[in-house]
Amino acid sequence: MIREAVVVAGGPGVAGIRPDAGGNAVFIGADRGALRLVRLGIRPALSVGDFDSVTEEEFLEISSSSDRVLRVGEEKDETDTELALAGAIRLEPATITLTGVTGGRLDHAQSAMHAVYRLQEKHPQITFRILDPNNELYFLRPGRHVLQDAGPYRYISFFSFGGPVTGMTLRGFRYEAENAEILPGTTLFTSNETGSGECTISFETGICLVVRSTDA
Repeated sequence: MIREAVVVAGGPGVAGIRPDAGGNAVFIGADRGALRLVRLGIRPALSVGDFDSVTEEEFLEISSSSDRVLRVGEEKDETDTELALAGAIRLEPATITLTGVTGGRLDHAQSAMHAVYRLQEKHPQITFRILDPNNELYFLRPGRHVLQDAGPYRYISFFSFGGPVTGMTLRGFRYEAENAEILPGTTLFTSNETGSGECTISFETGICLVVRSTDA
């Protein structure tokens, strides 16, 4: 089983690209993200998109250095990032990391976040996350979750997504909570910090958006 599929888009906020990942990860390039991989010396398992953000010479460079290339028309219902995510899902990895979708156009960032939410709901057996140099973002469904150490991502914030999060309990964090509610629009649970022991979040209903961040 593939441990991780890394989908790289063309935006400026890129992290999680490790050329030495070996057989533990596969890389998929979305449009100009494929060129970024190739020029880092990484051969994409799939390069996909309409490639309207690269020149024909750059597209030839991508084509000659990718295992598979899928070029689609510019008029389509899915974004290039969604097509790349669909390719990643077909590989059935444990984790899909999406990077290169933040730090640039806000509409692209919002589109990517909503796509990840929809796919996480549809494929609960896969862990989806968005990663950039300063942030890690993912969604949690109701239940009890143990949050692992996230390295440099010291701060952790919790938001509701699409509706209230109810019955939320935080244990092991600097600021704990008992049977709390996260309403849409609230900022009450922003910039918490993990403790030295086990940190857990549990809640009864809703979808919780988790953002882990660093000041670096």
